[in-house]
Amino acid sequence: MKNSVKLDKDILKYGLIGGCILGGGGGGSRQMGEAAGTVALEYGDIELVDINSVDDDMLVVTASSVGAPAAIDKFVKPRDYVRTIELLEENTGLKVGGIITNENGGAATINGWIQSAVLNIPLIDAPCNGRAHPTGTMGSMGLNNIDNFVSFQAFAGGNPELSNRIEGFFKGDIFKTSKMVRQGAVQAGGLVAVARNPVKAKYIKENGAINGVSHAIETGRRFYEGLKVSAYDAISNVVKFLNGKIIAEGVISDFELVTNGGFDIGKVRVDGIEITFWNEYMTLEKDGKRLYTFPDLIMTFDKDSGMPLTTAEISNRKNIIIIGTKKENIKLGAGMHDSKLLEEIEPIIKKEIIKYI
Repeated sequence: MKNSVKLDKDILKYGLIGGCILGGGGGGSRQMGEAAGTVALEYGDIELVDINSVDDDMLVVTASSVGAPAAIDKFVKPRDYVRTIELLEENTGLKVGGIITNENGGAATINGWIQSAVLNIPLIDAPCNGRAHPTGTMGSMGLNNIDNFVSFQAFAGGNPELSNRIEGFFKGDIFKTSKMVRQGAVQAGGLVAVARNPVKAKYIKENGAINGVSHAIETGRRFYEGLKVSAYDAISNVVKFLNGKIIAEGVISDFELVTNGGFDIGKVRVDGIEITFWNEYMTLEKDGKRLYTFPDLIMTFDKDSGMPLTTAEISNRKNIIIIGTKKENIKLGAGMHDSKLLEEIEPIIKKEIIKYI
C-alpha cells in the first residue's frame, strides 16, 4: 500500500522499547511483545500503513490485550490473537479491512502484528491512544459518547492446562461489554487477547492517535542511540525527544501492589516522590505537591541498565530513575480528553485527577 513501512527486526526492537516507555508503566511486557512480534515477522511480511492513505470507509478493528500485567497465571498465545478476529467476524458478519492497536506499551505497540501477518489485514498507524491506559473505554476514541453505539468485543486466552482457557463475544453497551471482557480476563488467569469496536477509518482519522506507532518506534530509536554511550544517555535522549524532565533518581523505599478485578493498583515512593498507579502511573507528587497527572506520561527506568520498568516489574530496593512529560508532548486519542472517563481514576487510587487537568 502507499505510504507504508515494511516492519523488520530493527523496527520491532525500537517499537518494543519505545512502546514500553510510552506505556507509562502499563501496556504489557516487552517479553510478550517480542514473542508476538517475532512470530509475526517469521510468518510473513507486515507493513505499517499511514491511515491517511486508506479509504474512509475501510472497516478497522482495535486489537488489544486486557488484564493485569502482574497476574501470575496470565496466558495468551499467538493463536488467541487471530482467534479474536475470527470470533468477531463470525458473530457480526462483518469483514475486517484494517487493524489498529489500542495503545502503546511493551506488548501493546505490537498488538495486531500477528493478526496482520496471518490474516493479511493491513496494520494501520493510528492507535486509539499513543500512551497506555487502564480501561477499554479510555481506548475507545470517544465511542462511549455516541448515542446508542453498539460495541462488538471478542476475546480469547487462558491456559488450558489450568482449565483457564476461555473465549467469547459480547455485543452491547460499551461500558458493560468492556467490563465483561475484563471479567473474562480474570477467569482466564489474568489476561486475554481482544478484538473490538470495528469502525470506519474516517472515524479513526478524526479521533485516534495518528502516527502513534511511528512515535513509539522513533522513541525507541532515540533510546538505543543513547544506549551506545551509556544507560543515562539513553534515558536523557528519551527525555529530550519527549520534551520531558528527569524528576528523581534513587532507591525505592516503599512499594505497594494489589491485583484486584483484573487491574494492578499501588504506589511507589522514592526520596520524597510518591507515584500512584492503576496499571499505568497515574500521579506523581513531590513532597505532597502534584507535578504530573494522567494522561501526562510518568515512567520509571532501571538506573544501572537504563531499561524502562513497568509497574509489574517494580519492586522494593530497586535503584530507579523517574521521568515525566506533559500530555501535550505525546500523541493522545479522544478518550484522553473525556473527563467522565478520567473521573473513574479517582476512587481507585484515592487521589484527585480532574482538579489537575
